[in-house]
Amino acid sequence: MGLLTALAQQDFVVADVQGNVGKIIKTAQRARHRGAALVIFPELAVTGYPPEDLLLRRDCLEAVERGLDRITQAVGEGIDLIVGAPVRRDGSLFNAALHLSAGRVADVYYKANLPNYEVFDEKRYFKEGQASCVFELKGHRFGVTICEDIWDAAATDAVKRAGAQCIVNINASPFHVEKQRQRRRILQRRGTETGVPLVYVNLVGGQDELVFDGDSIVLNRNAEIVFVAPPFEEGLYFCDPFEPAAVRPPAVEDVELVRRALVTGLSAYVSKNGFEGLVVGLSGGIDSAVSLMIAVDAVGAGRVKAVMMPSPYTAPQSIEDAHKLAHRLGVKIFDVPIAETFALMRGELSEVFGGRPADVSEENLQARIRACFLMAVANKHRLMVVSTSNKSEIAVGYTTLYGDMIGGYAPLKDVFKTRVYELAHHYNRNEELIPPRIISRPPSAELAPGQRDTDRLPPYPLLDGILKPLIEHDASYDELVGMGFDAATVRRVQQMVVASEYKRRQAVPGVKITPRAFGKDRRYPISCRFDFSPPVPSG
Repeated sequence: MGLLTALAQQDFVVADVQGNVGKIIKTAQRARHRGAALVIFPELAVTGYPPEDLLLRRDCLEAVERGLDRITQAVGEGIDLIVGAPVRRDGSLFNAALHLSAGRVADVYYKANLPNYEVFDEKRYFKEGQASCVFELKGHRFGVTICEDIWDAAATDAVKRAGAQCIVNINASPFHVEKQRQRRRILQRRGTETGVPLVYVNLVGGQDELVFDGDSIVLNRNAEIVFVAPPFEEGLYFCDPFEPAAVRPPAVEDVELVRRALVTGLSAYVSKNGFEGLVVGLSGGIDSAVSLMIAVDAVGAGRVKAVMMPSPYTAPQSIEDAHKLAHRLGVKIFDVPIAETFALMRGELSEVFGGRPADVSEENLQARIRACFLMAVANKHRLMVVSTSNKSEIAVGYTTLYGDMIGGYAPLKDVFKTRVYELAHHYNRNEELIPPRIISRPPSAELAPGQRDTDRLPPYPLLDGILKPLIEHDASYDELVGMGFDAATVRRVQQMVVASEYKRRQAVPGVKITPRAFGKDRRYPISCRFDFSPPVPSG
């Protein structure tokens, strides 16, 4: 005989303990009404994830304790819960999973494997647990684990030896493009090793630079997938982990997963920080076009304003394409030319510029004028500026500090330029939304006559080919050259990446979609004399 189990794949707001507790109570009541015997919530659901240094605050932990008391009293009998929360014990703090039954805390499990790599910093806050946790419910013995525990065979072996007939794993596992495939391989490996059903419940939603995709999964005792919750969709899902029938999970293209991640991250940032909408500076180029698409998906066309700010170097087709895109999406667009302001500021600066020829100073001046205009619009209408810089530009510093880098959030911050093109084609797969000329035209900042990105950068496919192993795997000069890249180009790209660290330290947050993103994930010193590439041979 099986057991109906509810998977609460939900979004919880960091530090909104009262709101999170209310959501847990309502969800448990819904699950009980549907006949579920057990409802499982994600890791640290009571605080949201990651609470970071809020875990160092006594008042935050006291609020968690009051919240847990409220849950046990409100839910009472008729359904058991597994809830993630920080728990204090004997002067230490643990990342815990609490089994609540009949109006009391029946069992507590403390996470054994605390990740301390990439974006994770759990050893800063938590002490490692030592003991397994197994409880019985309606004739079935459930073993409890938390997130990283499932990646370690020792933790699942221990809970199996303790008598578990089904292993529950609660998670706050952030998304990146390879993550779903990695998870399923690991889960099926653990399922094969233990020979018991496995229930994996993951958080969904966005929290600053992290986005959680859900993708909650149930495997039967044969390590076959019997249920998968839709990725990036919050919901309460029901299944029976003891049901043997396998299913084939629907395939979702990587580019569509990336789109959903970007939309989820931006939408969450807007809603959780109380912005009324978004403003996007359109240029007629592909980055701002894709950023506008994501913004509309995230908050709706009615809450987005677009601003086109042509300079003396803006091509007429850029203005035309920007208007065409905004019209197709139903976004109101404003034209705010910057030519007069640019001329005025050049005049005011003429004496201090000392008659020197035009260079990047004048180019950056245009970008910073646009930044002032966008921020003014945002302030007046209580909106947030969307930064449109992509990962390739941010990596090599081909972006203006206090110019196009301004904004509250950068959905493309972890998106290489080549993937921006993939997203553009993906958006146009069923209907032409982005004018084709935006995609086909050679990319240009249009800050000088006849300017193209390739005047200063390698072609983007080549640049991204170098940047990916350089950033995500710390590939050395010799390794990059060994991959077939031109030595001079590798040296040049390395130098640009190193020289731009000071810009990245001041960049706005954005969605992490790759295994290693700028920000929390990749942390390099600004002042640094490490020799990243050998000197150029003389002669």
